[in-house]
Amino acid sequence: MLPYVWPHSLASRTTLVLVVALALVQAAGLWIHALDRVDLQRLAQERNMGIRIGSLYRSIATSPPEDRAALLTELDPTYGVHATLSDQPLTGAGEPAPFGLQQMFQLNMAFVPLPPEDRWRDFLIWGLPGDPYISISMLLPDGQWLDMRLAWERSQWWYSPTFLAAFLLMTVAAAVLIILGARRLVAPIATLAAAADALGRDVNAPPMAENGPTEIARAAHAFNTMAGRIRRFVADRTFLLTAIGHDLRTPITRMKLRAEFVEDDELRETLLRDLDELEAMVTATLAFGRDVAGGEAPVKLDLAELLQTILDEATDMNPELAEQITYKGPDHYTFQGRLIALKRALSNLIGNAIAYGDGVEATLVPPGGGNVQIILRDFGPGVPEDQRERLFEPFFRMEESRNRQTGGIGLGLPIARNVVRAHGGDVTLANHKDGGLVVTVTLPA
Repeated sequence: MLPYVWPHSLASRTTLVLVVALALVQAAGLWIHALDRVDLQRLAQERNMGIRIGSLYRSIATSPPEDRAALLTELDPTYGVHATLSDQPLTGAGEPAPFGLQQMFQLNMAFVPLPPEDRWRDFLIWGLPGDPYISISMLLPDGQWLDMRLAWERSQWWYSPTFLAAFLLMTVAAAVLIILGARRLVAPIATLAAAADALGRDVNAPPMAENGPTEIARAAHAFNTMAGRIRRFVADRTFLLTAIGHDLRTPITRMKLRAEFVEDDELRETLLRDLDELEAMVTATLAFGRDVAGGEAPVKLDLAELLQTILDEATDMNPELAEQITYKGPDHYTFQGRLIALKRALSNLIGNAIAYGDGVEATLVPPGGGNVQIILRDFGPGVPEDQRERLFEPFFRMEESRNRQTGGIGLGLPIARNVVRAHGGDVTLANHKDGGLVVTVTLPA
């Protein structure tokens, strides 16, 4: 049962543990109080019973012997005691009461004023506080025995009508304070998680406020320091890629010019194709670096319209596949993201589907479980399971010819996944049961 009862959030777990612990401690304290109350009630009962017995005895002892039987009949209901007169004490009434209980009863009976000549000559008592009844025999001065039998009153530790209400009121009041305190204590953790999520979506996200308790301020400072180092690392890598790309383009241009002077036509065409491919790889590498850096600011965009626009452009470029390029989903869906990066990522995925799958069926699924999904299904042969994750490695291509026209450069899927992950989502691949590859883009709503 523990997995079903144990909460998932830290605040709820802290609240549950503290409330249960408080309830147990409070219940233990009230139980100790109840035990003390039972002892107090028992003493009060013994005193009340002693006074009733003493009062009944005084009434009988001070009355004439011939009037005692009628007086007992009249007094029994008043004192709640069943009493009789006899020449012998009670026999077979149970175990004799402890000496301490006898002393307690006689002490309580002393509260009833009685002349010395009318005091009892002998006092016998049978029964314990846990028994239903107690029996007493008292020897009158004239030799008669007054036998009495009365019921023990049951101790009721819960006798107070406000006992349970007070317990519930204290528990509820303490639970409210615990809930407020637990939420306040774990609030910085939620703030840290939100800041980490924001950093994952945008490397240039604003820093955390370094205030609050010492431990929280230190954690915020450490997080801001880490975020600054990440920004510097990304900026340095982007600068390095840009510098390399810029420096490579100049020699590539010179090599193209020199290749034009090659007299062998076949060799010249081969050199120019290789240089074009090299230039395309440099351009794609620079684009990959820019996408990872995430320098574009997020804006509100219509994800449905963006997806339909990319599909329309793909249809214009591949009119022969117009019937195989379709869209399903809402006409509009507002999303917060980086427009250019998302367009590049979706264009890469849709372009791959058309190039290798002879068409694409795009579906925009409204948010469910906090995420919106874009499902792209093509009609190609699919991808073996052991090759799916490798497709996200830079420059990896399943097509072995290394021909840019047939196999691409190998950066389309890595760029797409990096863009989507920078938005807090992911890209996964799976084969459709009826054939073809299914690319699922998951983005936080």
